[in-house]
Amino acid sequence: MAVSILDLIKSQVTAQTGGIEIPAQAKNQVLNGLTDSIFGSLTQTVTKPGGIDMIKSLLTGKTDATYSPITQLAGNLFSGNILSKLNLGGKLNGALLGIIPAIMGKLSGIIKDQDGDGDVDFQDILITLKGGNRTQAQPAAQKGGGILGGILGKILGGTR
Repeated sequence: MAVSILDLIKSQVTAQTGGIEIPAQAKNQVLNGLTDSIFGSLTQTVTKPGGIDMIKSLLTGKTDATYSPITQLAGNLFSGNILSKLNLGGKLNGALLGIIPAIMGKLSGIIKDQDGDGDVDFQDILITLKGGNRTQAQPAAQKGGGILGGILGKILGGTR
């Protein structure tokens, strides 16, 4: 079974928050907020000029997650959308924000040559975001529709 990038994010959020004591009433909001913020930073970045290259650089491990604008955006989204509403206190907020670079770092290196064409390119990012694992090149007519439809569905609010 293929694992999507969203599944990878969720597993890393769960793993990285294991040592942080989050109040029970806020735990689901925090975990979902971290996941949504990280996924949101990726989907927002993909629509920006140069965004594909930024994601490629991060997810292939060429950019240090700590200094990535994608990581910074995830932190801003999490802080503005979740932490500002939960009133968890500065120490806990800092601990939660501090794990975002670690989560993003765990995601680096996940993009490989998925379509078998010998390089890591936009098609490989789409296949990975969709959760596919292709090892053979496909005819051009078969590549875009289903994959692009899947990622656009995620970006535009389809089911995840």
